[in-house]
Formats: sequence, structure tokens, C-alpha cells
Amino acid sequence: MTVVVMSHGELSRHDTLLRFERGELRIEDAAMLLGVCRRQVYRLLDRLRADGPEGLVSWKRGRPSNRAFKAELRNQVLGLVRQHYHDFGPTLATEYLAERHQITISHETLRKWMIQEGLWKDRDARRPRPYQPRYRRDSRGELVQVDGSKHWWFEDRGPQCTLLVFIDDATSELMHLRMVESENTFAYMDAMTAYIEAHGKPVAIYSDKHSVFRNNTASAKGDGMTHFGRALETLNIEIICANSPQAKGRVERANGTLQDRLVKAMRLEGISTIAEANAFLPGYMARHNQRFAKVPFDPRDVHRPLALHDDLKAEMVWREQRTVTQALTLHYNKTLIILEPTEISRPLAGKQVDVCEYPDGRLEIHHEEHVLPYRVFDKIRQVNQAAIVENKHLDAALAMAKLMQEQLPPRKRNNNEPCRRSQGEHMFPPPQPQDGAPVKRKRGRPPLPRRTPIEAAQRMLEPA
Repeated sequence: MTVVVMSHGELSRHDTLLRFERGELRIEDAAMLLGVCRRQVYRLLDRLRADGPEGLVSWKRGRPSNRAFKAELRNQVLGLVRQHYHDFGPTLATEYLAERHQITISHETLRKWMIQEGLWKDRDARRPRPYQPRYRRDSRGELVQVDGSKHWWFEDRGPQCTLLVFIDDATSELMHLRMVESENTFAYMDAMTAYIEAHGKPVAIYSDKHSVFRNNTASAKGDGMTHFGRALETLNIEIICANSPQAKGRVERANGTLQDRLVKAMRLEGISTIAEANAFLPGYMARHNQRFAKVPFDPRDVHRPLALHDDLKAEMVWREQRTVTQALTLHYNKTLIILEPTEISRPLAGKQVDVCEYPDGRLEIHHEEHVLPYRVFDKIRQVNQAAIVENKHLDAALAMAKLMQEQLPPRKRNNNEPCRRSQGEHMFPPPQPQDGAPVKRKRGRPPLPRRTPIEAAQRMLEPA
């Protein structure tokens, strides 16, 4: 059985011709209905009798238009667009094609070609995705939205820093604010510890896909959980990562409000350091919540107190496992950690221990419930002048070693070590570049120079 595709006009023509052939219509009536002359009605009827319904299908269907542009011109135009005008709109691209390449086509033709080749999206495809609102959670502590807002909080009085914001989804209440240098694991561990000590454990936190909360690399080690995520899982707190900023709009809108109100409040108080800001934030939160907090649907507070087995300080750590060698040593961040030979550490050769870094800078070696004593040998420690003076018999050799070290570029620690900008005094200081030593250029385009809000305003007021 053959399937014939016909338009509504062709189907109507087929029905009219059949009625005329059956004698239901006169030739004049059929010609009027079809919009053709008498002789054309007989031609169409002969074609229907000879070829069937297929004979009434337009012969132009499936064939290129006689007025279509040649394929060579289409390929040439699209090649120019890819090479020179890939980010131009169709209207602007047609203007430059006519001006610089003497190729004149309509912008609608170019728009159609660009859409077919994936170089442009039509209006429907460019329409932003709708984000429909959702109801608040019922109870306080059921869901806490968390985010870090990098901003010039001190304007031109201090450096750019990050404000960690904890806001309750049910009440829009600011639960905790912490000003830090950058958004990193140790900063969130400190802030989460203070939050739990003040309010208890929330049921879940709602965050973005920052590497603190979610392992974004495909080659995740172990179970793919981050150190902060492991700590919250131990405390029975769930992490939910939003797929878009609009999904956690409550904390995003709070960031915008704080970038306006908090900046002005700290300006009036003359605050210019992180320590001063953190001392000021509790009082500001009370005034903010009095103005903007809502009443929850359910008056119950579902924050949970710490259980007897919960050790908050012991869980909020950067924990990695290392294997102890036969010499009772282990390697961590390009340092050699030597365990003291005690009754507990001697049987650990070939076994794994936990290396725990705390937000305050402490480093401990744990095995089960025991903390193992150790000493550190730093592999990239530099020979300094004090070592030359104290070792008078080796002064020549040490002086030569120091000279050779100064000629080498500074060595880096491991790439996967934690960000230590929010950590206290620790044992892994970053290597200091020597005077005159070449600095390795980072990949990618160099960052654009940043201006403070005051500098930007002054630049706008400068005469042209």
C-alpha cells in the first residue's frame, strides 16, 4: 500500500474532481471551485484517471526553489560567519557581509541558515527558563540555605572578602554570618561549628555546587564525598546541592540585601577589618531579623541537639588516610612525618592511620581512638643562615646548598591540599619566591584589574 502525502488544497481538489466525474457538479461549478479554467479541469481529470491521487500532488514538492541561493554561496557565507562573525546577530552580520565582502542577502535568510547550522537560536530557544516559586519549609531548622558572597564589604577601607550567609528557609531569618578571606573548607567548618553550637543541628543545608559541598571532578577518590560533606554526614546533616542560583533564591536575595544594608552599616561604624566585622555581625543580625524575619507555618523548632556520641570538634577536620611504612613514617603534603616508637605505634607498620588537620592549624595523627606523637621532617625546607652559623664544621657545604636552593624556583606543596587562608597557624607555609626568580605564568588570560567602588565612581566622574 502506497501512502500519498497531500495538502488540504490537493485533497479538496481531489474531492471536487470526483464529484464532477460522478456528475454531481457542472463543469462551470467545478472550474469555479478549483479556481481554474474549463480546459484545466479536464487536464486535471485526465491526470487523476492516469496516475491516481498522486497525479494531483504538486511536482515542485521536495525540489529546491528556482529562486534559492546556490549551495556554494551558502557555504561561503556560513564560512565567513564562523570565521569572523560567530558572535554577531543575523542583522549585524548581513551589514558587514555587504560592507566588507560585497555579499548581499536578507537578514532573514542568514538567520535561517545560522539556525540550521546551530550558529544562532531563535527567540523561543533564547527565552529564559521559567523558575516557579515553591512554598517555604514548614519549620525552623528544617532547611538552611548556605552561600558565600564575595564583595567589597569594606569598600575602599579594606580588602575584598567573602561573607558566609546561613539563612533559614522557613523564616528568612539570618541564622549565622561569618566574614572570611575566601570561601573554603576550613571557613565553612568554623562557621558550621559556631552555627551548631548556637542553634543545634539542622535537618539539611541547601547550597550551590561549590567544591566545598560537592566533588565536581569525574575522578573522585574513594566515595567522592568532600571533607565537609563527610563531617556533616557523620553528624546526620544532609547536603542538598542546587542546580541553579534561582533554586536557592532566598539566600541569593539576602546577599543582595546585605551588600546594600550591611556595607552602609559597617561604613557608619568605621569597620575595615574582618575581626571588627565578625564582632559587629551578631548585633546587626538581630536588627535584620527583627525587620525581615517571617513567622513559620509550624512553630516547632526542629534543630537537634548534639548526641552523646557526636564530637563536633573531632569531625570538623580535613581527614586523609596514609599508610605507615616499616620505619614508622608516613608522607603528607611533601613532608615526612616520623611517628615516635611507642607501644601503640610500633604495631602500625603497614597499616593506615588518619592525618587530621584542624581549622585552627593543628595536625594530629589518629589511629582508632589514639592520638600518636610524631615529629616532622619537611622535604622542601630551605637551608637558612641560622643553620650555617650553628653548624660550623659544615658551613662550606651548607653555604653551597643554600646557594643552589636560591637558584631553583620555589617548590609547591600538593595540588590537592586544602585552602589555608581561613586556617590558623599551621606547619605548611607557602613557598616564598626568591628575589629575581622567574615567576611561572598561570594558564589562561590574565585577570582584569579590579577597582574598588570608590575608584570606579571617581573614574566615571572624570572629564572625557
